[in-house]
Amino acid sequence: MPARIAVITDSSSCLPDLVAARWAIGVVQIQMSLGNHYDDENRFDRGEVIDAMRAGQVITTAPPDPGAFFWTYQEAAASGATAIVSIHISGRMSDTVRAAREAAQQVRIPVHVLDSRTTGMSLGFAVVSAARAAAAGADATRVIEAAERRCTTSTEFIYVDTLEYLRRGGRIGAAQAMLGSAFSIKPLLTVKDGEVAPLARIPGTRRALAKMVDLAVKKSGGFRADIAVTRFGASDHELEIGRQIERRVPAMVESMVVEASTVIGAHLGPGALGITVSPVG
Repeated sequence: MPARIAVITDSSSCLPDLVAARWAIGVVQIQMSLGNHYDDENRFDRGEVIDAMRAGQVITTAPPDPGAFFWTYQEAAASGATAIVSIHISGRMSDTVRAAREAAQQVRIPVHVLDSRTTGMSLGFAVVSAARAAAAGADATRVIEAAERRCTTSTEFIYVDTLEYLRRGGRIGAAQAMLGSAFSIKPLLTVKDGEVAPLARIPGTRRALAKMVDLAVKKSGGFRADIAVTRFGASDHELEIGRQIERRVPAMVESMVVEASTVIGAHLGPGALGITVSPVG
């Protein structure tokens, strides 16, 4: 009997439910705390979280319990998987990978845990590539290679209104150097070496978003690429950004507008927008 590889990720991958279901991807929820409520991030109302952030309420996040991974792995094994590839948010941003590895030691089938060294749809596209390879009958080695190739070639461009939320959550990384910029200067960020890193300082929101689009178009370089626009809370910008990219990237394979996971949004802040460029092939 040929091997059947199950693909698991965590909720920071920002995968829409329909995409995860289509490719039979298991998604383990990162934890979040707001007031007296501590639960899976998908159990929080996004609008209420945004309102709480704007009101200055404290929000904290935590990796999934190893038990959540264990039961997800057990369910995959019970469904006939002969091995599991589990792909997660950068270990420099979260202890999620550590929790997954702890659980993997307790499972009777092989579990290969990958630190993606990224997050968001860079992780999401990598997970989908892995799941496609698994669905085509690839063995664990080839499934891992498919994921690693997308992780290493994808790029995140991130706009935030302020760095304050990243600072509060301790996820600011090398972008620490941008703190103290004038209010009108908007930071553009990326993910480098597994953590948030500075990219540019641009005066004004519209100029910053235009610069982010320019960078994404340049990064696509005429090659075939999947592109996602990620938002945390609806704004007037994400659909226009999507239209601009569709006009300017003729080799785009797939495009989508997705909601940032609530946990990612809790660190980036209301109004955050991102563009993921993920070369195909």
